[in-house]
Amino acid sequence: MHVTTVDLSLDVLLGYQLRRFARAGFDVVGVSAPGVHTAKLEADGIRHAPVRSLTRSWTPAADVRALAALHVLFRRERPEIVHTHNPKSGVLGRVAARAARVPVIVNTVHGLYDHEGLSRARLAVVARSERAAMRLSSHELFQSQEDLDRALRDGMVPASRASWLGNGVDLARFDPARVDAGALARLRAGWTGSPVVGAVGRLVAEKGYPELFEAWRRVRDAHPGALLVVVGPEEPDKEDALDPNVIHGARDEGVVFHGEGAAGEMPLLYAAFDLFVLASHREGMPRSAIEASAMGLPVVATDIRGCREVVDDGVTGRLVPVRDAASLAEAIGALLDDRATADVMGRAGRERALERFDETAVVERTLQIYRRLLRGRGISPASPGAFGP
Repeated sequence: MHVTTVDLSLDVLLGYQLRRFARAGFDVVGVSAPGVHTAKLEADGIRHAPVRSLTRSWTPAADVRALAALHVLFRRERPEIVHTHNPKSGVLGRVAARAARVPVIVNTVHGLYDHEGLSRARLAVVARSERAAMRLSSHELFQSQEDLDRALRDGMVPASRASWLGNGVDLARFDPARVDAGALARLRAGWTGSPVVGAVGRLVAEKGYPELFEAWRRVRDAHPGALLVVVGPEEPDKEDALDPNVIHGARDEGVVFHGEGAAGEMPLLYAAFDLFVLASHREGMPRSAIEASAMGLPVVATDIRGCREVVDDGVTGRLVPVRDAASLAEAIGALLDDRATADVMGRAGRERALERFDETAVVERTLQIYRRLLRGRGISPASPGAFGP
């Protein structure tokens, strides 16, 4: 059972992996709040178990209900493995799984939550919470090598219960050679501007949109024909949700807000960009930057954990200081001015993705951990239902 807060994560971020786990012989169940992605999961053969009280935001009353619902679910389903994702569902899921005596509890660290913008007091609370939650799992998988090194150095988890997982995408799907030229021409024709700079991510401040919009005003002064396209859903319930006035202001200045973007159209959207930018304050191993690199785009990203592992500064893109609109504008403008260098970086990004960011390898690393942990509990991975009632 894979646990996330929302079904979008199960479908868009984990869908490829869940289908591969099913092919490997596991009975795979996705657990999250229900939503529009549930039908797609079940059409792909991934059963969905809804927990309506799971939300992205930390809400004490709803969180208590979610914890109780997860405990009831695990007691009823008796899974051999509970695998949690994201900070909130990771904490609630691991507590509920331990209470339900699930044999194997795995958590993927998609990014340690602490970052430079947190106050000292909140940083201490976050660090204690992460450390406590890690004690409940059988194994912690880290997408970022920097996060793993940090966790081991700070004694958050012993080396025997932690390993590097990495991150990746379906490189056959994110392949610029497979994009339909007619569909690409129609999409670009609907956008009034060129070159096109793209950003993909939830509309929250943590993704660096305030700095990006400020930087974009500077870029447009030198490149009046350029267009910024933002792909991502609004998240009004999040503490750092973008103020609607900020979104309206950016839209009035010509920024295109494409919306969430269906999973099937993402390769086409990346192909329509000339440059990709990720101005995040915190990341694990940013999937959007990996997807952009796989599609042959140069990437401008902030110099933070995770982004440093995706972008080779000066080779596949540019790294800039976090929360620095001036540096962001300079890097974007430089690559718009020098298309030859941008093209070389894009090709290098595609090569780097082929070498380092194949999601098939991520699946195999996870399966190796599953099999080892199950055998350690006397459960044969080849025997579905070995822990059944």
